[in-house]
Amino acid sequence: MAKIRVGRVGEQIKKEISQIIQSELKDPRIGFITVTGVDVTNDYSQAKVYLSVLGTDEQREETLKALARSSGFIRSELGKRIRIRKIPDLLFKFDASIDYGSKIQNILQQIHEGETNA
Repeated sequence: MAKIRVGRVGEQIKKEISQIIQSELKDPRIGFITVTGVDVTNDYSQAKVYLSVLGTDEQREETLKALARSSGFIRSELGKRIRIRKIPDLLFKFDASIDYGSKIQNILQQIHEGETNA
């Protein structure tokens, strides 16, 4: 039962962080971001926010630094929007699964093209 609640809180945090980043943050270092997932610990002390950032590795690093600096603001906005006792500390991490999936898709496409040419 507790895991279901943690999952629901994680999904709500994901939705709210996406809206906050899109509408409230005005930092020019933050590029095009998609929040792909949020993992919340059972005691709500930490939340790992997984991001997919469009751009080069340099732009990704700048985006991560800008989000780390604005994590206090994002937490305060979450506190206004979500009614839970403790707002978790936010840790921003890159989600490489989308890049990994597109890499596999390209490899499969190359294999398929090789079979049709043979």
